[in-house]
Amino acid sequence: MSYDSKKRSVESGRDKPSKYTRHNEDESSDSEEEYVPYVPLKERKKEKYEKAQKVLKRKLLQQKENKDSEREEEDVEDEVYTGPLANVSLLDQHSELKKKAEVSKETKLDKQLEEEEKILQSIQEQKALMTVKELAKGITYTEALVTGWKPPRYICEMSEARHERVRKRWHIMTEGDNPPPPIKTFKEMKFPRGVLSGLKKKGITHPTPIQIQGIPARELARQTHEVILHFSRCVQAEGQPELRTMLCIGGVSVKEQVECMKRGVHIVVATPGRLMDMLNKKCFSLDVCRFMCLDEADRMIDMGFEEDIRTILTYFKGQRQTLLFSATMPKKIQNFARSALVKPITVNVGRAGAASLDVLQEVEYVKQEAKMVYLLECLQKTQPPVLIFAEKKSDVDDIHEYLLLKGVEAVAIHGGKDQEERTRAIDQFRKAIKDVLVATDVASKGLDFPDIQHVINYDMPEDIENYVHRIGRTGRCGKTGIATTFINKACDESVLLDLKHLLLEAKQNVPNVLMVLQRDNEDYLNMGEERGCSFCGGLGHRITECPRLEAMQSKQASNIGRKDYLANSAADW
Repeated sequence: MSYDSKKRSVESGRDKPSKYTRHNEDESSDSEEEYVPYVPLKERKKEKYEKAQKVLKRKLLQQKENKDSEREEEDVEDEVYTGPLANVSLLDQHSELKKKAEVSKETKLDKQLEEEEKILQSIQEQKALMTVKELAKGITYTEALVTGWKPPRYICEMSEARHERVRKRWHIMTEGDNPPPPIKTFKEMKFPRGVLSGLKKKGITHPTPIQIQGIPARELARQTHEVILHFSRCVQAEGQPELRTMLCIGGVSVKEQVECMKRGVHIVVATPGRLMDMLNKKCFSLDVCRFMCLDEADRMIDMGFEEDIRTILTYFKGQRQTLLFSATMPKKIQNFARSALVKPITVNVGRAGAASLDVLQEVEYVKQEAKMVYLLECLQKTQPPVLIFAEKKSDVDDIHEYLLLKGVEAVAIHGGKDQEERTRAIDQFRKAIKDVLVATDVASKGLDFPDIQHVINYDMPEDIENYVHRIGRTGRCGKTGIATTFINKACDESVLLDLKHLLLEAKQNVPNVLMVLQRDNEDYLNMGEERGCSFCGGLGHRITECPRLEAMQSKQASNIGRKDYLANSAADW
């Protein structure tokens, strides 16, 4: 045998040694380990992926076979009960089939609830809202932050039955340990005299239902910077010390903020990005800060600001009271609050995410090409001020231009405009210099405009939460308002189903174009403790069919895939 042939036989024997090779190896050395050839990383990953795909295909095939067998068994049972050889009366057959259908329905409902519970557990927030120091040192707070405020003694001495009557009257629902009693007047809330006079100047004489229960649980009223300034001036006018407030947002001059910080501040109203920037530059500290309020908390977390909030928390030096506010509070955010806060108290007025009953909702089918012209007709329904919402920035600009051409005093805001232009437009609209404000959803949350008569949705938003936020700009503080919404074939059917059930819940008129929409599993919508979807709060679907959850999971999967790709690329290098 030549040298080359010997070499080939040895190399081929490495994968599967022959009996002669094994014999020779044993003779040479019993302790020598068998040689394992090197397989490149890419080939190993490819092999692992192919194996996983095969396992997945086998599971899917098995599930399909199981379902087919179940269907065959049901068909056989049907033949036994209703076939020509069945020796029972038609009435008995009917009752038996009815019982069988009820059992089958209960089984399907149980399976649906189990599947939903698994989904909720998979998306439930597990990471507590803690600072890096607290996580590193294992610091946990078992009790809420102790403050000096207490309800008046005579209210504390009232019976729990009285408190429940007040909550029932105002449709207030509470969750959590030992919620404070509801308080029906600002004076009983122990507001300073200056704040009471400031409220009176604004024509606010009685607290709203959420304030009746919410202010006793959070103690401090924190709204927009302008509102805080108003009450600060009122407090100072009564001889109390000045409360200095700083607005810390993008688009505001940093020089102004620095000048304000030199004198020291008591309250900071900020967006996450600018606040992190100022804290990182050590412009000021949060060493003695004890209260953190998140407005529109659900949207902030949904839009990816959760990590920013956690970063901001690292600048706190002690325990703080955290307050989460939102017009909609789906189960996902409630779970986040329970995991992130210490002994949280949840306060809802009506169902979280429900539309205000003070808003008359009118939904009209309008073809895409007829929307702009019909807009002028809709503006005749009420006196100004009127808010018009559109999804796209380009639509906002087109509507604004069209209204100006038609002689309507209108302004527009969206994310593409600079801060100065947006501020000027909002001021003109708020001071009644302009009659109409055209905006994207940037104006649907957080901005409070008094006496809005009419909200027009030029198009239906992508999810029902935004719709609730939009129409909630009118019908405020006990006043009534109108919301007109344009729909057509371009609208997603899932959000239209949510809209249909939202209108039914609020006892509003439902147009025929929505009434004809039906889901195959309509019976599932009201089962269990949670109505509709426990992820986004939509009433027209369950969490197993939630488009927002699917979009979120797809985004997460693409991000993971991108990270894996980058990791693999780095490994190859």
